[in-house]
Amino acid sequence: MITRRSVLRWLLGLPLLSLFPFSITRVSSQSSLPIQGHAKASIGELFAGEELHYEIAFWLIRKVALAKLSFHRGERKGLYTVTLEGETLGVFGFLARYRIDSYRAVVEEVDEGRRLRSLSFEEYVKVGKKVRKNIHTFDHEGRKWTHRTVRASGADSSVTKDIPQGKHYDDFLTTAYNFRYGVYGGVERGKNYNLPTFPRKEVDTYVVKVASKEEEELTRKSESPQDGSEYCIVLTLDPEVINSKEGAIEGWLAKELYPVEGTIKDVILFGDVHGSLVKRIKPS
Repeated sequence: MITRRSVLRWLLGLPLLSLFPFSITRVSSQSSLPIQGHAKASIGELFAGEELHYEIAFWLIRKVALAKLSFHRGERKGLYTVTLEGETLGVFGFLARYRIDSYRAVVEEVDEGRRLRSLSFEEYVKVGKKVRKNIHTFDHEGRKWTHRTVRASGADSSVTKDIPQGKHYDDFLTTAYNFRYGVYGGVERGKNYNLPTFPRKEVDTYVVKVASKEEEELTRKSESPQDGSEYCIVLTLDPEVINSKEGAIEGWLAKELYPVEGTIKDVILFGDVHGSLVKRIKPS
């Protein structure tokens, strides 16, 4: 049963998460690789220091939640931390008991700095005084994935599963930066891409469609994307995952590749839920 509380529960979760898969590679009329001009920069060094700040809104109500996405150097060379944090505000913060969501991936460079690989992925949710954690660790050499859950009641459990041969088990943050760097190949207008992640509700891929030039122009005419919106894409998920009738998230990229805005279409009880960029701190 879907209730107002259940929608508020995910309002700060998946809608915020869904913004980041829009961070894909440079889009042009021809196939392109985003690492052109950055031949000497590893994937981690290219993004280290970047921060993206977003506001979440629905209906005519602005700033019901805030989110920040950051990419920083780790404790040793080749190690990095990616963090997505969000919190509800105002009356919606009160209704959601001032929910705080935090997603943290520890990643390492592999393939001579040309790809990121997840070492761990932590999901932290605080509602009022109660805290829930999901901690995923990946043993790539031993082909094992361990999922530990710490519930608000204090109950602690874990399960370990095999990583199938030929599969890369990365979290969605790591996969998005890999896509943005060009790990899965150059990006072309009018083409679809399947982005792999570790399984969530039996779903282990995102489907990203880069709009054709014609589709992009039609969308631009029917909408009023904010300044700096250059390229249009659509992310498709299982509708149940985001409580949406269509399971579609539409978004715009800036010329410099970072996501400018994104909208989850037809969210049950809320209509369209929209996230937009309010500040960017460039990589050092």
